[in-house]
Amino acid sequence: MAKNNPARHATYTRGPIARHVAHLSTVMIFGFLAMTLGQLVELVYVGQLGTQQLAAITYMFPITMALNALTRGIGIGASTIIAQAMGESNRDKTARTITHCYILVLMFTCSISIAGYLAAETVFRGLGAQSTVLSLAVNYSHIWFIGFPCMGIAMVSNGSIRSFGNATYPGFIMASAPLVQVIVGPFLIFGWLGIPALGLMGAAWAFVIGSLLQLLLAAYWYLIKEALLHASLQDFYQSSSHILMVGIPAAATNLIQPLSTAFATWMLSQFGTDIVAGFGVASRIEAVAGMVVIGISTSVVPLVGQNWGARQFDRVQQALTICYTACIIWGLIAAIVLWFGASFFVSSINDDPDLMDTAVSFLHIIPISIGFMGLITVANHAFNALRQPMPALILSIARLLIVYVPLALVGSYLYGYVGVFAATALANILVGVFAVYWHQKVMARSRRHFEQEIAGNVSTSGSLYN
Repeated sequence: MAKNNPARHATYTRGPIARHVAHLSTVMIFGFLAMTLGQLVELVYVGQLGTQQLAAITYMFPITMALNALTRGIGIGASTIIAQAMGESNRDKTARTITHCYILVLMFTCSISIAGYLAAETVFRGLGAQSTVLSLAVNYSHIWFIGFPCMGIAMVSNGSIRSFGNATYPGFIMASAPLVQVIVGPFLIFGWLGIPALGLMGAAWAFVIGSLLQLLLAAYWYLIKEALLHASLQDFYQSSSHILMVGIPAAATNLIQPLSTAFATWMLSQFGTDIVAGFGVASRIEAVAGMVVIGISTSVVPLVGQNWGARQFDRVQQALTICYTACIIWGLIAAIVLWFGASFFVSSINDDPDLMDTAVSFLHIIPISIGFMGLITVANHAFNALRQPMPALILSIARLLIVYVPLALVGSYLYGYVGVFAATALANILVGVFAVYWHQKVMARSRRHFEQEIAGNVSTSGSLYN
């Protein structure tokens, strides 16, 4: 069937590497930026409601990041199996895998939504939320969890669609929800055109509506455009096992950053609501710049995977060098822009003096390490492309437990909340440099392994790196 013809898929073993990096990165950068800018605009809306509302959604931020990370892990596992099935021109296996993946995601997200609804107050208390902020966070989360299953299916669909060789439609899906939140949000939050003003809860309902639109777009691709519905649940357990074997390590790696954010939120809560709110505002602003390096890193898997499989090791090295260099250059640009524009960016959202002091301090420190955070992300994607997820997981855990947590505890004791920010930047710099070094060592060892096998005329079919 033409839709599943492997010849139609992009091939990155030929042509200029820089052009491939630019092509692969650009679409995802725009998609990620749309998501982040949508969240930032939502923050502008919420900022007009007050500091307590800003603090409430700040407490929700690490939870949404964690759940997104877990869902993306399932999507990574599914995309791997889907790509293999398409390489075999096996449409039945492709349809079965996608259908089973959607069932798995639906089971996971619905279970999480129910559990999150019931445990919300306990979780937010554990993060340090109190009084009015606690009540606002709980009520916001109860509505947010309604939209989570819709968003989860859409998120997994993005990976599936990319496996089909379509890099544009996933970006369209990613941008649709933020667009709805930007347009619909003020009507629900402030009560425009006679609609009841729902305040912070209006922002939550805007998220639900946007997620529903994403679900409809994903369903169109799945049910109509590609007609991939597979009615049989035969081999569901086997499919799920294969998906989770790949997805669980990826999900665990993705989970580290939300855990870092949750720890930082807990540390900062001891300094007061204004500090937490300032952290929430600044981290959303910084995330806009961070999405660029994440977009760059998404080009690593297809580039490294295809060229490594083709034994074109020099092209693999060239691709990684371009990605590492692009992250550092962008990190430098972002740091300069955010340093000089910090007050302007923050005041556009909320001009409370205490909040501004916190947020400006954040934007004078953290962005210094954006490029180095990009190095970590690129290295992690490269490890996964070499089918070695464990080094990526170890690297992420080490950053959190061995480097960041001790530095944050010492920094908080010596310099207050500024010390927590400095710890984040220093951890990113130290681990970023080590990540590049470690990955280069692993890649060199793997290359020697292949060359020895080829020289010895030994089959690599059973190799971990095949």
